[in-house]
Amino acid sequence: MSLPARSGTLGMILKGYPRISETFISNEILLLEERGFHLRIFSMRSPREKFTHASVRRIRARVDYLPETIISRHLPALVWHNLLQAARRPACYAAALKVAWRRWRRTRKSATLKHLLQAGYLCHKLLRGSDCTHLHAHFAHSPTSVAFFSHLLSGRPFSFTAHAKDIYTSDPRQLKEKAAAARFVVTCTTYNQTYLATILNGERTPVYRVYHGIDLGLFRADDRRSAAEPPYAILTVARLTPKKGLKTVYQALQRLKSQGIAFRHTLIGDGEQRMDIERWRRELGLESETVMLGTRPHDDVCRCLRQADLFVLGCELAPNGDRDGIPNVILESMAMGVPVVATRFSAIPEVIASAHNGLLVESGRPEAMAAVMATALEDAALRRDMIANGLETVRRRFDNRVLVEELASVIERHTDLC
Repeated sequence: MSLPARSGTLGMILKGYPRISETFISNEILLLEERGFHLRIFSMRSPREKFTHASVRRIRARVDYLPETIISRHLPALVWHNLLQAARRPACYAAALKVAWRRWRRTRKSATLKHLLQAGYLCHKLLRGSDCTHLHAHFAHSPTSVAFFSHLLSGRPFSFTAHAKDIYTSDPRQLKEKAAAARFVVTCTTYNQTYLATILNGERTPVYRVYHGIDLGLFRADDRRSAAEPPYAILTVARLTPKKGLKTVYQALQRLKSQGIAFRHTLIGDGEQRMDIERWRRELGLESETVMLGTRPHDDVCRCLRQADLFVLGCELAPNGDRDGIPNVILESMAMGVPVVATRFSAIPEVIASAHNGLLVESGRPEAMAAVMATALEDAALRRDMIANGLETVRRRFDNRVLVEELASVIERHTDLC
């Protein structure tokens, strides 16, 4: 049952809404609403997919979409509302322009101007006269830049949640400037929290670690047998990007095939490496053993997890510095009783203790990955222990209904939303 509504509205600035790959954000919004928070969503982009998860339809928050680009039919509206905002608060706008100039000189990226214009539009057209007393952005790059400039233009306090790519591909000077101006920062791993504390370097902004967690009512284990039989069902769910280490996964699958181990591998997800993966499948002779399903909603992911004997992911450091935190699908797999093979990288060891609730290998080591995949498939006693311990891990540490209480407590501590 929902709690009584709180005073004031929390404005959530998102890069896109809704997004299939960012279910953890929509789940957070829904759970905060159930805790009595009144939210309003400001999205920088329209949805990418034509479908969404069922939970999104339960969210009551009003959604406003900011103009996406400045060189478009939206430019007159962006400029008009910025001129009006500048007239209302000239000193604040001048200060924001000075900051924007400084930030542009650092990076020479035109996005700085877009974020300032979007913030001016947000402040004058959407926030003026509203009861939105605090802004919170998800992702430390573009959404937080809009929140930061909105703070400079309107005086409203802001905060943000930092995740993975947004942290490690951001200019550290820009990131520090935003974090130092924020009321608080939330991040989803201890690994990230340590890095952000280093970036802040003595600034007083508190940085809280709050794991995302998952919906344990949606991801439930069935009466899974500890023993698996060939052809084994192996599953990977991931954005098709370099940081997911998918080339290592396919090279490991090729080694399993060369050892005579029969399997069927399913990949769910889409992204920039789709063509690369199709080529790897051909070059490695895996077209008969592997299938690519593209992006799928939660129901389809759950169906594939129920059929899977093993989940595998090869997270690694991307050439541009991008990296994962804790991929939620690892938690989802564990919650559904599917043994996990992953890499000892970034924050994944915060979840998986190798040979206890999963198996870990070093990144970029297909031979080692193939060996532990074979062990995870063929060792029934180890599978039984990993399944039981994995279930215990997610139930004890990653229930999103428990973790949202931690987030609500942080918000209450640092805002007037009570």
